[in-house]
Amino acid sequence: MGRGLKGLLLIAIPVFLVGWLIIYPIFAAILSTLFFDGPEGLRFSTASYQFFISDPYSRANLALTLWTTGMCAVLLLIVGLPIALYLRFSTNRFADLVQSLAIFPMFVPSIILSYALIRTIGPNGTVDILLNAVGLPKIKSPYLTPWGPVIGLVWDHLPLTVLMLTAGLGSISNSAIEAARDVGAGPLRVFWHIILPRMGNSILVTVSFTILGIFSAFTLPYVLGPASPEMMGPFMLRTFNALYDPLNAKTQAVISFAFCLFFGIFYVWSIARNQKGQSR
Repeated sequence: MGRGLKGLLLIAIPVFLVGWLIIYPIFAAILSTLFFDGPEGLRFSTASYQFFISDPYSRANLALTLWTTGMCAVLLLIVGLPIALYLRFSTNRFADLVQSLAIFPMFVPSIILSYALIRTIGPNGTVDILLNAVGLPKIKSPYLTPWGPVIGLVWDHLPLTVLMLTAGLGSISNSAIEAARDVGAGPLRVFWHIILPRMGNSILVTVSFTILGIFSAFTLPYVLGPASPEMMGPFMLRTFNALYDPLNAKTQAVISFAFCLFFGIFYVWSIARNQKGQSR
């Protein structure tokens, strides 16, 4: 009984902080967008949500956010999975250098990364200077286009993606791979029939986790992205500060939370599925 009480006391403060700083503001925001004080007292209304659904600009911002999130998730898998495979099955010293370069963006603040990308791929940046030096025409800069945040977010989330995929690959035994090679399986067959089925849960967890981070990103979309349409983070800030419209800003936040909740449930389901598979 005493040990159980001590355990409850240990988790009481974290649970209280989660409820106070996260759960309570969420429910308060939802209720404040649905119930209003009027002449006849408290009344229920979905007018702010109807406005968001009917407003073409709001829908365009949400569509851009979903497109950016999906594109980043796909590119992170395309880039991160080969790096994770190389780090898992390579034993030379060059792999240490690759790992160091892969996790380096984790230690670069987003605002510094934004400035570096502007100076590199922006108009009259390093890429344009190098192309001009060899007599080649300038390329269209992704800066202030939908591809600007994609490049920045992929770079920013690559370290976590590589680390999570590498951890998932660590559960694959070398004996299974060597057995497949002994019967004549090539690298592609080994990957498709041995490696990929065993790391399916890890990929689901990685994609869910990165999607949550990308969907709620602010700095990189604000600095590198277009002014119109814009991702939900900058859109909420501009609605609250520039337009002085807290109701619609909270409505946008609730809608963003609904999408993040969906991915969060998918993330929890992926973890539970992964733990259930490991317990068998």
